[in-house]
Amino acid sequence: FGSSAVSTREWLKLSFIDAMMRVSRGALSAAIRRLDAAELKTAMGGLSPQWRLADSSQQIERTFRFRDFCDAWGFMSRVAIHAEKADHHPNWSNVYNTVEVKLWTHDAGGLTAKDFALASKMDDAAAVTGAAAES
Repeated sequence: FGSSAVSTREWLKLSFIDAMMRVSRGALSAAIRRLDAAELKTAMGGLSPQWRLADSSQQIERTFRFRDFCDAWGFMSRVAIHAEKADHHPNWSNVYNTVEVKLWTHDAGGLTAKDFALASKMDDAAAVTGAAAES
């Protein structure tokens, strides 16, 4: 090894850490299970009716409309705290008073309980920050 290369001991340590991370990710992926059709129907019933199944039932989506940009940003800030705690982040966009959201679990390739838990938190945050009823 050259002077800028890592030592054999460091290389082994890094390889071990990489292997443990791969095992950990594999275990995590195995623990995240896509919901079946019956579970999706039940889970959708627990959300506000503005949520829709999309992408052949692989995603859920909703558009939130607020009084102004500040309310929309406040909603996103509230949701971001929950998303970070759950380590589950939405695919969303914001233009002025509108926030468009799509949820799915990348590791599972579809919808899981994590998506519905975050959608429920979004419903709660929308109620607090003043989303329009029809959004």
